[in-house]
Amino acid sequence: MTTTTELRVVTDGLTKRYGERAAVDDVGITVRAGEVYGFLGPNGAGKTTTLRMLAGLVRPTSGTATVLGRRPGDPAASARTGVLIEGPGFYPYLSGRDNLRVLCRYRGLADTAAETALERVGLRPRAGDRFRGYSLGMKQRLGVAAALLGDPDLLILDEPTNGLDPAGVAEMRALIADLAAAGHTVLLSSHMLDEVQDVCDRVGVIVAGRLAAEATVSELRGGSSIVVRATPGPQVFAVAREVAGADRVSRTADGVRVDAGADLAPKLVRALVESGVEVFDVHSSERSLEDVFLEMTSSATTAASVEVSR
Repeated sequence: MTTTTELRVVTDGLTKRYGERAAVDDVGITVRAGEVYGFLGPNGAGKTTTLRMLAGLVRPTSGTATVLGRRPGDPAASARTGVLIEGPGFYPYLSGRDNLRVLCRYRGLADTAAETALERVGLRPRAGDRFRGYSLGMKQRLGVAAALLGDPDLLILDEPTNGLDPAGVAEMRALIADLAAAGHTVLLSSHMLDEVQDVCDRVGVIVAGRLAAEATVSELRGGSSIVVRATPGPQVFAVAREVAGADRVSRTADGVRVDAGADLAPKLVRALVESGVEVFDVHSSERSLEDVFLEMTSSATTAASVEVSR
């Protein structure tokens, strides 16, 4: 059971309206200490608005939120929170290093904190270059470095891999994993579902402003399945139902799908062969997070369209 002291972010009924439009509608999420929490949703779903409310940059219309046990924007909570939301803003005529030093002095940190952050995001070799000459990926790295200043307990990152090349994406994933291993809590939004699948412990999916699901990645993806290609089809289907149970077997374009773990495969293949079936292929199949996400968002969007048309 998770206690209050183990929770870093909690929202209850969090809502933000702009006129008649609800950008965020009755969202309740919990982010636990030391975990990487992925916040997913299509463009315009309310991800960034939610993160801005948690950072104290936007005031909610209704509902509540606590960050590190305090209200969003509380100085004590802000001092322990690193934030990168939307595009990072820096002085274009200063170098990356000097931009971070300005932030260090504003926060009462030593200049060495800037060097540590630059090293962690792999930007130290270009730290002396002016910010205006940085590529999009370099600007994003500097934004993450700024969020890391002061070694915060909680990091709120909006699309941290935006603009990075494949090598940079891999480095950022490794950095996020290292931060979590060191005891930091990371709340990140991302459009890169393979990234979320690889690094996140739990995810929240928001669609049209409402939370559609909150669970571990494995819970959302569900269990694995066995896919069988064999002939004759009707006999394959009948044998599979007999072995696994009628409610666990379905026909697909690839053959017959059995909702069961790979440990059932030997028994299933043996039964098929003994019945005279010609087996061409048997393999295990798992739904990706992308499959689940597309399924959830498309069904939620359809439901919202039906509601609007009434």
